[in-house]
Amino acid sequence: MLTVNFNPFPTLYTSRLQLRQLKTGDVKEIFELRFSKTIMQFIDRPMAVTQDDALVFIQKITDNLHINEGITWAIAFKGEATLIGTIGFWRIDKENHRAEIGYMLQPQQHKKNIMQEAMVIALDYGLNSMRLHSVEANVNPANEASKKLLLKNNFNQEAYFKENYYFNNQFPDTVIYSLLTP
Repeated sequence: MLTVNFNPFPTLYTSRLQLRQLKTGDVKEIFELRFSKTIMQFIDRPMAVTQDDALVFIQKITDNLHINEGITWAIAFKGEATLIGTIGFWRIDKENHRAEIGYMLQPQQHKKNIMQEAMVIALDYGLNSMRLHSVEANVNPANEASKKLLLKNNFNQEAYFKENYYFNNQFPDTVIYSLLTP
C-alpha cells in the first residue's frame, strides 16, 4: 500500500517557475481559470459562476491535501505571487500506486513551454517522492494540446472510451494516457 504525506507542503522550482501551495488568496485567478470557456471546454466539470465557486474548489483541494488524498500546486513565475495555472495529482489509488494528473493554464500563457516545465517537475515528484508506479491522464479527445504534452512526456494512450459518462446533457468520449515508472 502506497503511503503519502504532503506535510510539510513540497514547494517545487524550475528555472522559471515556482509550484507552491494553493491558498484562498488565489481565488480571483482560480475563478478566472474555472470561468474561462477556453479552458473549461476540455474539462468536464461545471464552470465557476462566482468567486464562491472558486473558493469551494480551493477548499476541496486543501481538504484533500490535509488527508493526503491529493496534491495540487499553484503555478507561478519565480518571484511573483500571481497564480497562472495549476497542476497536481488526484484520485490517488494507494493500493495500486497510481494517481491521475490534472492541469490548467491561463490561455495567455499557452505556447510558452510553461506547462512542460511544470509537468516535468511534478512528474519527478510523483514518481520519485510519492513513489507512484503509474500516472494517468483523462483527456478530452479534442484537446490536442494536452495530448501533445502527454506524448512529449512519454505517456502512452491506454484506452479510448466511447460515450463513457454523462455530463452537460451529453455522453462525451474519453482518452486515457498513462506513464509507468521508468
